[in-house]
Amino acid sequence: MKNSQSGFAYPLTLCLLILFLMFLSIHIEQLLSERKMGHETATILQEEYYFLTTVKKIENLFQSAGAIPLKGTLVYQKGNLGYQAETPLVYVQKVNFTLNLYSGETVYGIGYFDTRTKKLIKWVEKMN
Repeated sequence: MKNSQSGFAYPLTLCLLILFLMFLSIHIEQLLSERKMGHETATILQEEYYFLTTVKKIENLFQSAGAIPLKGTLVYQKGNLGYQAETPLVYVQKVNFTLNLYSGETVYGIGYFDTRTKKLIKWVEKMN
């Protein structure tokens, strides 16, 4: 009986250790990917908030003053958003937006405003 058990404990312990390490590494990888997705989601939501806030401010300026300023910059807590308006075509005015976050990301957006209703009619966002 002693001879039959001498080679059994070490391989069993080694297999259990390998299984435990595989299980642990899978869960660590899952945790890291969830944290990364959470951070990216927060950054995207922040970008969308800055763009939305700026577009609303420009719409209000457009409705009250009757024209969009040619250039401008809005400073936010975690970045700067600059815009530049082009000359209006028949009923559409194009405005280029550039968001520079302090984390180093730059996002570009283009807004098309209807000059008759003085509202945003189309939005295009580009990631750089």
